[in-house]
Amino acid sequence: MKSYIVSALILFCAVLIETAVLSNIALLPAVPDIVLLCSLYISFLNGKTSGEINGFVSGAFLDFLSAAPLGFHSLYRTLIGYVFGTLGSVFNSDGIVMPALYAFGATLLKAFFVWLISLLFPASPAVYRVLSFPFLFELICNTVLAPLVFKFLSLFRSVLSTERRSAL
Repeated sequence: MKSYIVSALILFCAVLIETAVLSNIALLPAVPDIVLLCSLYISFLNGKTSGEINGFVSGAFLDFLSAAPLGFHSLYRTLIGYVFGTLGSVFNSDGIVMPALYAFGATLLKAFFVWLISLLFPASPAVYRVLSFPFLFELICNTVLAPLVFKFLSLFRSVLSTERRSAL
């Protein structure tokens, strides 16, 4: 239970940084999705159930702080958390290259899910144009920032992990 609370706290802080700080920098054509990167790390660390929960929680935070319909961010982030939580048991998330590849894939998957869900929510403000400069900027930023975010969150690995530790 403690790891879920710490994960939610980290995701909430990332949402605040993303919405209150990064979104107000006029020079950025798009905001890097730090919340997605944090959710990816937690999903890889704890598996698909935790990935779903943390994806939903991060999406709920974003739903309440954005103009998107309620449940929009929660839906696609839950799906991404499940997909990458499943991959976490197969692939390693250490190093520089693998987190960057995961962030690249997750950003593309996010764009696909946003497009798919926007068919259900036609009034949604969040529609990606994959070959546009803002999307490419977000894709590059997420890819470059992923190893840094993964390395930073690895400092909290013991409190974020849901694995039970046996007493010796």
